[in-house]
Amino acid sequence: MNEALKNTLLRAVHAGAKQLRKYFDGTFEIRSKDTINNLVTEVDQKSEEAIIDVIRSEYPEHFILSEEIGELSTESSYKWIIDPIDGTVNFAHGIPICCVSIGLEKDGQLIMGVVFNPLMNELFFAERGKGAFLNNKPIRVSDNGSVERACLVTGFPYRWVDVAADPIKVFERFIRMGLPVRRLGSAAIDLCWVAAGRFDGFWEYNLNPWDLAAGYLIIEEAGGIVTNFKGEPYSVYDKQTLATNNQIHAEMLKVINGEIDV
Repeated sequence: MNEALKNTLLRAVHAGAKQLRKYFDGTFEIRSKDTINNLVTEVDQKSEEAIIDVIRSEYPEHFILSEEIGELSTESSYKWIIDPIDGTVNFAHGIPICCVSIGLEKDGQLIMGVVFNPLMNELFFAERGKGAFLNNKPIRVSDNGSVERACLVTGFPYRWVDVAADPIKVFERFIRMGLPVRRLGSAAIDLCWVAAGRFDGFWEYNLNPWDLAAGYLIIEEAGGIVTNFKGEPYSVYDKQTLATNNQIHAEMLKVINGEIDV
């Protein structure tokens, strides 16, 4: 069963990626969603349709949660969590840091995930208990054990979030420590690059399940850890995300929560 699911997952992500390749740096319709810079393009919708067509052709009874269409709810124990383009703003501006992300849950537990940036030809894949891979080669998180030597990545919400751990204040704490902090514009790629050891840690507020589902499993299978800002066990339905190589996790939690003076 898992091999059949994996084949469908990979066919689906390639179907979505085909649309990204076709339209990237071209002309397409763009509109705003809830805020002016929270964009959706017709390519998001074309990618989503292509992905869902593949899944529905093999598993018409499965539950689907996708960014643009919302829930296609069923009683199935399987749920496909789809982001047809993660990094839509990048895509709309011709910046090739964007991807298709698909996670697969069974009975509420993620069992597979794939993130594919066809513009960089990087396909990240994980299956629970079987490790994480980039273009079929095993990947592991970094072995850096100190935040002061870390390279970090983050993102900011389009709609401001009134939370105790204010996004700008937390960002300021890390940069006051003299750390390199990047902002790529795609949470799914951020997570995968932590899994691949390119970054040591990632944090962000107010993300959605489709941003996180695949990357979360890829991080865990690469030896990393993901929690909320209290250090509690993680759910992709949480609104606080901290993902690290595990070794700097406790220290990053202290910085995020203002427990370390900088």
